[in-house]
Amino acid sequence: MSRHRPSSHRLSRKSRYIAWATAGAAVVAGAGIAAQTSMAATAWPAQKTYTGRAFDTCTAPSLAAMKAWHTGFYGAAAVYVGGRNRGCAQPNLTASWVKSVNSVGWKLIPIYVGAQPPCQKSASPEKLTASTAASLGASDAKDAVAKASALGMKPGSPVYLDMEPYDITNKACNDAVLTYVRSFTKTLRAKTYRAGFYGFSSSSAKAIATAANKTDLPGNLWYALWDKQYTTTKDWPWGSTQFANHSRGHQYLVNSKETRGGYTITVDRDTWDAPVAIVG
Repeated sequence: MSRHRPSSHRLSRKSRYIAWATAGAAVVAGAGIAAQTSMAATAWPAQKTYTGRAFDTCTAPSLAAMKAWHTGFYGAAAVYVGGRNRGCAQPNLTASWVKSVNSVGWKLIPIYVGAQPPCQKSASPEKLTASTAASLGASDAKDAVAKASALGMKPGSPVYLDMEPYDITNKACNDAVLTYVRSFTKTLRAKTYRAGFYGFSSSSAKAIATAANKTDLPGNLWYALWDKQYTTTKDWPWGSTQFANHSRGHQYLVNSKETRGGYTITVDRDTWDAPVAIVG
């Protein structure tokens, strides 16, 4: 991210967290439907919206840690449900864990680390190309739904596609990324899962927010802007009417080493006003 550092956020998560061996808010039903292009509202489960503080961390914490951390400061946690570019093993992330943390009161934000741009400098196990973008988008979305569903995240839940920084001024590269994202989004929606997108305000998120053709782009945008501002409005970089209906997340602080209830975890902090998983 240009304002803080150019290094990739997600693909290097494992190395970011290896040094740390770590042992509310309103829920609004039915909001955000309009933000989802070409969705028939009557066929969809009501959106489950969480508004408040959230955190994301590379490996889903233990159930004991999640119980200890449920102090009222954070109300939601992002979890990496799949993707070939997922950086950390997930020994805790099971259907039983999801059910248990949900019963504690946590809201969950599913992330899928899909194929990355062909012009991206970081090495990754799965990169898209212009010729594979559409097919990969569809197959990755099917995998994302299968992974989320296996964890007990029901239809109507969102899946946030993680796209790391890349040169969006490279038209061929950007066009390929948008093809992939559209295919991913369209396939998610066909299976009745809401489409979200995680990216950087200076690159990958900007590509989505400023695309002239909005067809089949995600209806929920989680933007990384590490300005330490707990808001989804004051520093929102684009038009005020974009992603305005409970459709924004903001990652505002990274690598925050925090201890709660005797458990120390290094997390990234998020301000959330967007869909979360439907569980139970």
